[in-house]
Amino acid sequence: MSLKRIRLELARTPDFPNGSADHGYEFVAPLDAKGHLDSAAWPKAKAACTVRRFWSNQPDEHGVLIHRKNGSWAFSYEPGDDDDEPIFKFDKHLFMVGEYVTVTEHDGVARPFRVVDVAPAIVRA
Repeated sequence: MSLKRIRLELARTPDFPNGSADHGYEFVAPLDAKGHLDSAAWPKAKAACTVRRFWSNQPDEHGVLIHRKNGSWAFSYEPGDDDDEPIFKFDKHLFMVGEYVTVTEHDGVARPFRVVDVAPAIVRA
């Protein structure tokens, strides 16, 4: 298992035709050798699988990456499902710079994000 810090930035949308480096997520997740999420390694690493949502003039939100019993993934900021942000086919994505991911955010809008960085995660014990 290899824990990685992955940065997603907002891709092109009608509101941001050039995308935006000021809107996105940084999260830690276990990746396999090919760059896919490693669901088998996640139970041992889940305490380190954090997420930070940054959104321009709003305060950062801090939460965790969760793997649900149905196999889906989401960013969660508080206990319960109300604030969870599901990630479309997260387990199928290749986490390499230039790839795209869709996140359904708090407002129910599915937005595209581009992978802009994948680096080894530094996890403090």
